[in-house]
Amino acid sequence: MGTRFEIALPARDGRVDDSVLRAAGEAAIDEIEEWHRRLSRFAPDSLLSHINRTAAAAPVRLDREVFDLCAEALAVWRDSDGAFDVTMAPALALRGLADSAVPTRGAGGVAAFIRLDDEHRTIAFGRDDVSIDFGGIAKGHALDRAADLLRAAGVHCALLHGGTSSVLAIGCPPGQPGWRVALGQETDRSVITLADSALSMSDPASQREFTGADHIVDPRGGSAAARVVVHGPSARLADAWTTALAVLGHVPPGFPAGYDATFLRSVH
Repeated sequence: MGTRFEIALPARDGRVDDSVLRAAGEAAIDEIEEWHRRLSRFAPDSLLSHINRTAAAAPVRLDREVFDLCAEALAVWRDSDGAFDVTMAPALALRGLADSAVPTRGAGGVAAFIRLDDEHRTIAFGRDDVSIDFGGIAKGHALDRAADLLRAAGVHCALLHGGTSSVLAIGCPPGQPGWRVALGQETDRSVITLADSALSMSDPASQREFTGADHIVDPRGGSAAARVVVHGPSARLADAWTTALAVLGHVPPGFPAGYDATFLRSVH
């Protein structure tokens, strides 16, 4: 996923043995690394590269977790009127950003041609220039799965982040109402307190210094317009919706209940 993940696990609180915390933390990091291996568009042997090579010719069978990830990505695409689109890898490559391991064609923006079959749990592409990239949702998905492992191990207090832009909190630090996450100085809501919730921030210009281009592209033409934070129960859904809202610059009717958005500033 091209970023750094970290997990904070407060120790010596008397509720979970430190050796259990360490083992749970290592298992959670292993889970994140596994999702990186499966969802990377830069690795030729990843599941995602297999899908991109194969799905235009024949349906590809998926496990339940990957199928549900694809289904949620398409749901956000529909609910955001196409502002979030996992088929934008070709457009990113055209902007000089890294190309996929499986060569891409076209300009992206073709999520309407992704076919999911829930009965057989397969994905197929309706035309041969479709390729998918989970860069706008994979970090959040990996954090959600890692948090599930921590909770199953009895961990009741942890903070996880991917690249500092996607954050998930389990419980809260001892004696505190939640985990304090700084957003920056552009808004009077410069700090959000998280407890059993997640947030994600999208800044289209965050890589401009290194690449000369925005890394979020409007699938309908043009560039993303806003720096935005989305806060809610799922890191995966927050991750996807920050990309959509960065493109839209406003909250659409399809924005999910139980989540809120903070627009920090325009990027232009």
